[in-house]
Amino acid sequence: MKVAEAVGRALYAAGVEQVFGVVGSGNFHLTNAMVAAGARFVAARHEGGAATMADAYARVSGTVAAVSVHQGPGLTNAMTGIAEAAKSRTPLVVLAAEVTRPTSNFYVDQDALGAAVGALPLRITSAEDAVAQACESVRRALHERRTVLLNLPLEVQASDSPEGALAQAAPPPPRPAVEPAASEVAALARVLEQARRPVFVAGRGARSPAARDALEALAERCGALLATSAVARGLFHDNPWSLDVSGGFASPLAVELIGGADVIVGWGCALNMWTMRHGALIGADTTVVQVDDPSALGAHRELHLGVTGDVELTARHVLAASRGKRQGLRTPDIAAAVAARVRWRDVPYEDTSTRDRIDPRTLSIALDDVLPAQRVIGVDSGNFMGHPSMFLSVPDQDGFCFTQAYQSIGLGLATAIGAALARPDRLPVAALGDGGALMGAAELDTVRRLGLPMVVVVYNDDAYGAEVHHFGPAGHPLHTVEFPPTDIAAVARGYGFEAVTVRTRTDLKAVEDWVAGPRSAPLLIDAKVVRDRGAWWLEEAFRGH
Repeated sequence: MKVAEAVGRALYAAGVEQVFGVVGSGNFHLTNAMVAAGARFVAARHEGGAATMADAYARVSGTVAAVSVHQGPGLTNAMTGIAEAAKSRTPLVVLAAEVTRPTSNFYVDQDALGAAVGALPLRITSAEDAVAQACESVRRALHERRTVLLNLPLEVQASDSPEGALAQAAPPPPRPAVEPAASEVAALARVLEQARRPVFVAGRGARSPAARDALEALAERCGALLATSAVARGLFHDNPWSLDVSGGFASPLAVELIGGADVIVGWGCALNMWTMRHGALIGADTTVVQVDDPSALGAHRELHLGVTGDVELTARHVLAASRGKRQGLRTPDIAAAVAARVRWRDVPYEDTSTRDRIDPRTLSIALDDVLPAQRVIGVDSGNFMGHPSMFLSVPDQDGFCFTQAYQSIGLGLATAIGAALARPDRLPVAALGDGGALMGAAELDTVRRLGLPMVVVVYNDDAYGAEVHHFGPAGHPLHTVEFPPTDIAAVARGYGFEAVTVRTRTDLKAVEDWVAGPRSAPLLIDAKVVRDRGAWWLEEAFRGH
């Protein structure tokens, strides 16, 4: 058995059951070995898409996924997706074939590439150690919540694996939950006992049913309202005290209530510039607490108290240490306000639709009513992104996949593909701008080839809208960011999609018919949206650059 086959089989034995990629000569035998062992392989049309599919699959499934790429250009093509995964601390293994001769046309410093975007570079160094090193890459991805770049030199791949090497291949033990220090638990319990207007903001580190249940129980005890960062959206979907997302996407009522808190606790949440609106949601006298890994504590925000610990364990320990139930912000008036006004769709607005273009708010509300509630949404980046993110509801934390840590456009379709494969029981929805849709259009073929009953919604303003609305008011020329109209519906039909062009609310009848039908082909909605104003979160977003 060659090392390439041994490594492929070892990775599957270590728990990597889903791999995405584009296969070339350098990763052919490795990828085939994983498939032969039992892994599912999805061939993307571009390595950037493959990396993002793997990222989204890992986020939604809660498992370690892999992306397999050719040496040199295969890796460089994938780098934007890898950067997003690394910045998001997604447990992901990048399997990159590697040439070691500097004279090869494929040669690049792959270690440096990985390190530059925050991935952890590792390498298969010998036939004797190959299986152990492959398993170690999975362990570190899982335990350290890291994106690992595992380089596989061609000459090592082609060498003979020692007899019986695979016997040592096994899944790593579960990631150990970190117990908080008793003193920190007591300190947080005291803070909450003194709080009159507490708000909990849950982030990536709280995205589990167990953590949700623990936080809801503690919030009930101390009278806290519940919010999430964008990446944890849906965590408290059914809770009547949920404010939905904190930060740039927050509704006016959510901004008012979070901004008026006397205690804000970030649970597995970095409380960064997006989630706290550059600090504008934190009052001058607000006590700020963060429960997270040591490396994350205080990284974005000065803290009054930092607690190192697993979110679920910490919440349960604090609950046990708390004395008596307090009303806090859970008053009848606030309950009525949250029920009536916390959703963006319940906030009055002037519909600016015309005969030729539909208001993106009107579009999103209509789609929310038409599409099945059991859905998983992947959202691209751009001026449009707040509308699907906040007007389309999701059933829980697995219903929303937000690959926006790097804020690259063009990742949304691949995000939806990875999320769809992780949750095949739900309708996948990809929400894209026209720029991102055309940038990632090659993966429309992947959607059709996989037979995914996906809805792709393109918010089409014939421009890079963020730049139009940022630079246009100052009178700058916009010809570099505006484009002639493109019939994206026709492009989709060429890939085998059903497609509809939407200019008015009545055009959505075709979407209703698709939902009610067999859904034998995916559907693309080319929505010609009004372009009269920038999104509400846009000015704030540019302040963060």
